[in-house]
Order: sequence, then C-alpha cells, then structure tokens
Amino acid sequence: MILSVNNLSIEYNKKIVVKDINFDLPNGKILAIVGESGSGKSTILKAIAGLLPSSGKISSGEIFYNGKNITFLDEKERRKLAGSSIAMIFQNATDSFCPIRKVGEQIYESVKENKKCSYDEFLENAKIIMKKINLDESVLNQYPFKLSGGMGQRVGILSAMILNPKLLLADEPTSALDIVTQLSVVEELLNLRKENHLSIVIVTHHLGVAYYMADYILVMKNGSQIEFGTKEEIFYSPKKDYTRELIEAVK
Repeated sequence: MILSVNNLSIEYNKKIVVKDINFDLPNGKILAIVGESGSGKSTILKAIAGLLPSSGKISSGEIFYNGKNITFLDEKERRKLAGSSIAMIFQNATDSFCPIRKVGEQIYESVKENKKCSYDEFLENAKIIMKKINLDESVLNQYPFKLSGGMGQRVGILSAMILNPKLLLADEPTSALDIVTQLSVVEELLNLRKENHLSIVIVTHHLGVAYYMADYILVMKNGSQIEFGTKEEIFYSPKKDYTRELIEAVK
C-alpha cells in the first residue's frame, strides 16, 4: 500500500472535525473523497500532506506512506517527503504562487530546495511534463495572475509533478473550471497516472469526476466516514442511505 490511514481524527481549536477515518490505497490507484461541503474532505488531504493550519492537529490515529509512519514528522523529515514523494495540487493552484514573480522562476526555486539542478536541467524536465498536460513553454515566463483557470491548474500540476512524486494529492482541481477544461484536466491526470504509475487522492464534490477517475471512493459527511469501497461497490451496491442519496442526486 502506498497510503494507509488508520482511525484518523483531526481537531481544529480543540474541536473534532474529522473522526475515525480508515482506508488503504494500493500503488498506482486513485481514491476519490466525496461528500458535501464542510464534510472534512480537504482536511484529510492537508493532514496527509502535513499542511494543517496552526489551529489544527491530528488528535488520534496514524498515516502511513509506503509503510512509514508519517503522522508526526518534524519539519526536516517532512521536507524530505514533500515534492519528491508526496505532492499536492490546490483548488486554485495559482493562489499558492507569488503574484509578482514569474511562474518558471518559482517552480525552479522549489526544485532547487530538493536537489541540485541547473535551470537548463529544470527546463528539460519541465518540457516533458508540459507536453503531457498540454501546457505551452511560454507559460513559464508568465505571471500567475495572467493565467486562465485551466492554465493555472495545469501550472499547479506541473509544479506538483516536477520532482516525479509517487503520491499526488489533488484538492478540488477541477471545481473552478468549465466543463470542457474539467474534462481536459481529468484526462491529463489520468495520463500522468498511467505513464508515471502515479497514485492519486482527489477531493471532489463532482460524482461524475469520481466515477470517471477513481478506483476507490471514500464518502464523507459531517467529518465522519460514511462508506469506503471500490467504485463499483459504491456506485452499484451502496450500503448507506446517504451514499444512495448522493448518487441519486446526480442521475
């Protein structure tokens, strides 16, 4: 298993917001976390990535990456994992960039934090990924605020994939995009999964995206795990009324 989450509970300001989450994700597979807004989907991703805000913390449970317990890593250990092992795409990817510095400069800077690399080496690697995700090289010389929503998300994918991680965490990567661009970004993520043997955990409120992409689905409500199973189990043989309601709502 590339990722195992066991009895995970998370609190904000001493209030439990996510309770007793359990799932396993095999190598090269995709898990979609679905549920209504405020159900704790993104909080789980942040806990896995070690990006919980100062007001939040893991109150109980464990997170394992490739068999290693990563629940409570110090900053130095977390840095070793970030980018090269576990990477994240945010809902509005360009918001994580400085608006007054060019995209290429910022991504290159993050690469240098992890390994020695000339700009030419960086550019060569970036071009390979950019070709896969339909991103023109000229984007590297653009400022984040000048990018369209679709281009911004592709830049987020480039930034996340530049160090060839094994696990990609994607927080609502298609939510702010039009339907055509959503489909394009989904296809690009699936292509990266196939070519890089990438494992993905994607948070989405769009059950169509979950059905199209995922091998496994975790259904959340009010911070609790309602149901976890294969895509076929969740969509064709749901055990819980809430899951059935979610599926019926999009038919």
